[in-house]
Amino acid sequence: MLAVYGLRSGEVRGLCLEDLDRTRRILRVRRRKTARVQEYPLTLSMSSALERYLKKGRPDSTCSEVFLTLRAPFRPLSASAIYDLTRSLMERLGIASSKLGPHGLRHACATYLLNQGFSLKRVGDHLGHLSPSATQVYAKVDLNGLRAVADFDLGGLI
Repeated sequence: MLAVYGLRSGEVRGLCLEDLDRTRRILRVRRRKTARVQEYPLTLSMSSALERYLKKGRPDSTCSEVFLTLRAPFRPLSASAIYDLTRSLMERLGIASSKLGPHGLRHACATYLLNQGFSLKRVGDHLGHLSPSATQVYAKVDLNGLRAVADFDLGGLI
């Protein structure tokens, strides 16, 4: 979700079960910085991964958040847990980048979309930006350093 949808760590941590419309395959994201709700189609691969997690990986809990700790007491993941998980996975995959945390995946998503020829406006809309100046930051990143991180399949998302 960090890479495909370009979500912020806090947006992933804040996802609740009711934000997943599994019948219509829609993901609702509450944009913390803009206080807007944005909907994305759940790609087939993302939908399958979420179903596997909800059936086999997510502990039984009364918590409404999607992603929980694996040990009791079950609670939503912390920012540091998301960072550690992301960094660990990127290191295991041998990704050489100065941006190994979750925000690096947001940059990778923007980089991928820009490399595919999407306009800054369209990339900004995808990332939930209100201002074009917020998106311009992503046009100034080290494209070569993030190409390896951005090498993922959006599965027809856009």
